Amino acid sequence: MDLLFTLLATVVALGLLVTIHEYGHFWVARRCGVKVLRFSIGFGSALCRWHDKRGTEFVIAAIPLGGYVKMLDEREGPVDEAELDQAFNRKDVKKRIAIVAAGPIANFLLAILAFWLVAVIGITTLAPVLGPVEPGSVAARAGLVQGLEVVEVDGAETRSWHDVNLQLIRRLGETGQMQVMAIDGPGATPQSYTLVLNDWLRGADQPDPIAALGLTSWRPEVPPLLGEISPDGAAEAAGLRSGDLIVSIDGEPVDNWLDQVVPAIQASPGEPLEIGIERDGQLMLLTVTPQSREQDGEISGFVGAGVAAFEWPEHMVRSIDYNPLVAIPFAAAKTWDMTVLTLDSLKKMLTGLVSAKNLSGPITIAKVAGASAKSGPESFLNFIAYLSISLGVLNLLPIPVLDGGHLVYYTAEWIRGKPLSERIQAWGLQIGLTLIVGVMLFAIYNDISRLG
Repeated sequence: MDLLFTLLATVVALGLLVTIHEYGHFWVARRCGVKVLRFSIGFGSALCRWHDKRGTEFVIAAIPLGGYVKMLDEREGPVDEAELDQAFNRKDVKKRIAIVAAGPIANFLLAILAFWLVAVIGITTLAPVLGPVEPGSVAARAGLVQGLEVVEVDGAETRSWHDVNLQLIRRLGETGQMQVMAIDGPGATPQSYTLVLNDWLRGADQPDPIAALGLTSWRPEVPPLLGEISPDGAAEAAGLRSGDLIVSIDGEPVDNWLDQVVPAIQASPGEPLEIGIERDGQLMLLTVTPQSREQDGEISGFVGAGVAAFEWPEHMVRSIDYNPLVAIPFAAAKTWDMTVLTLDSLKKMLTGLVSAKNLSGPITIAKVAGASAKSGPESFLNFIAYLSISLGVLNLLPIPVLDGGHLVYYTAEWIRGKPLSERIQAWGLQIGLTLIVGVMLFAIYNDISRLG
């Protein structure tokens, strides 16, 4: 069932992104007077097809990993003389540039829409209040201590741990100073802390910026009182019930769900644990064998039991939303920031500051799509926005076979007053295909490595 859900979420995400991208090309092409022969979502055998009044064939194909818009073009076959004025290659270079650029631009517009929806719907998140700070760490040397709330990183407001993490990612691989503003409780005056970075996480395969600074998030003392028990799970099979209070695991006393019970279960997939519980004033011992599941490429244990409901302190919870008008510039600014971050990450990857092993392929995308869809509409919309930005940036790279490569050719034609020679274009096409295939294979290799 989980696999089916993940596949469905992936198909929806990729299908939406590809449709929007190709529709950008399609919409501008029609307004530039170009005849569109086919609009295909996916590759391979057609699952269904239909035609509109202008003769365009619309196709939904079996392999949902891309798509294309096929336009009337003399370079791809003979064109009836009566339709020559509708051929793509007969249009002036400015119109061809507009048609090619429309796909990536559509992806950026989709990202703005997704961020706008998240901003209007609103999210509830936890304030970035520090838990224990690792002694001797970068954060500890800067003077950060447990209980402080991070309100700014390098001048950017941080209202959640997600905001903090994004700001830290910007500094991966760098040497220099990071400025953090933090407060000691609601209404307190912000204090500045200077963190010194030295080739920070340079080349790390799977960097964890928050932990690398020695920071943890504050968590409440949650008593290990069981709430919902999943049917057919390990907890139910062992006889655990809702309302049981866990008092020990393998003879060690426990009194905190998050810091003691969860880590013990996750670290014991397939290994029996002796669980001491208190039920109706009576102490009992039960043996529970956690089942195994994969999370972020690692195998961990779970028993199918949740903790009883508890409340976070009011000052720890943030409700973030915007009215529809204010949300427009917010969404546009966030799309710009994420675009810059994506380009900066690519640059650092090329220069070795960030490990190329962080490059992800379709397997990782599928896993993230499934996880974000399960987490709720806000997470899935954010995922759509990030992936759409990545697709837009990727397609604008000046690599032949990508939209960016075509833009380079057409810009050169605009400047020179004539197109580049077919020999140069063919040479660029071969290089572009080699690069794209190589990057795709490397990304898939990274995916498979994470599975291992």
